Amino acid sequence: MSVDDGVRGRPVPDPATITAVIELAARAPSLHNTQPWRWRFDGRCLCLYADAERQLTSTDPLARQLVISCGAMLDHVATVFADRGWHTDIVRVPDERHPDRLAAIEFRPWSNPPANIRALARAVEHRRTDRLALHEPVGWAEVLPRLRALTAAQYVRLDVLDESVRPQLAALSREYATLRGHDLFYDTELHWWAGHSDAREGIPRTALASEAEFARVGVGRVFPPGPRTAHRDHFADRAQLVVLSAVRDSVPQWVRIGEALSAVLLECTVAELATCTLTNITELPAGRDLLTGMISSPGIPQVVVRVGTPPTDDAYQPAPTPRRPVTDILTLAGPTPTAPPRSRNR
Repeated sequence: MSVDDGVRGRPVPDPATITAVIELAARAPSLHNTQPWRWRFDGRCLCLYADAERQLTSTDPLARQLVISCGAMLDHVATVFADRGWHTDIVRVPDERHPDRLAAIEFRPWSNPPANIRALARAVEHRRTDRLALHEPVGWAEVLPRLRALTAAQYVRLDVLDESVRPQLAALSREYATLRGHDLFYDTELHWWAGHSDAREGIPRTALASEAEFARVGVGRVFPPGPRTAHRDHFADRAQLVVLSAVRDSVPQWVRIGEALSAVLLECTVAELATCTLTNITELPAGRDLLTGMISSPGIPQVVVRVGTPPTDDAYQPAPTPRRPVTDILTLAGPTPTAPPRSRNR
């Protein structure tokens, strides 16, 4: 336990717990696995900052996807802290003195977090992006209301697209790939971050679909092709397509979109459903306008998520993507707590 200068006796996690939580929560998804976040703990408050040096200025000129990525890690962090017996009081965005600060977290011991927190925290480690074809999600009627409740808590709207729009989205994905292929800067960003074997960041080639595998999915970003494999070659994609929409385009809303995205991905992982986050469709105005006409709720589409069930007889497992060392993303400063943290009984 350490003492907050403003409120005597307020307990906070010790540095070892902070470090362990950030290291695990860094499994959060991000655009091309750029991991565009920085954290700073001053002995009382844990702050999340956007790492502007990791912005992909052609793919993401407004840093919208960068902020969404940071929001996803923010929810991962809150989930893992809850599993370790800490409630996180989050103040989101921004401080005029620190325009890159997206959130500040203060702590309270939490002896009775929700019963499903342990499963969600485990899902942080086990979640993967599955870019291959999927079957319809098993148990979808039971899962969907939970997803809607989770996103509503972040003031985010969730819509499920009708199967009839899939050909339009697949055609748009191909059109965008052709259009973006003429953009030297976009192409450079794509090939810099995807299809290589860096041990710290980016998308390794083994995590990408081959041309034949992607053809059975159709909806999504066209990446450099992965290894010449033919997994799941006996069926076409039947995943549900889910859209997350914001009330408005703003940094606070983008943070909440990221938090809602994280909640959806973890809940689906617990339900043994596979997911793949798609942001290429919402990068250009025409794509967002098309999605707006496909959803029933008012809002601005931000992210599409494929949700499905992988084949039970399939030996393929999506490859984990690398992560930066925790020392690259976390700074510990300020007074050091003098006693171990309070945590849940295990």
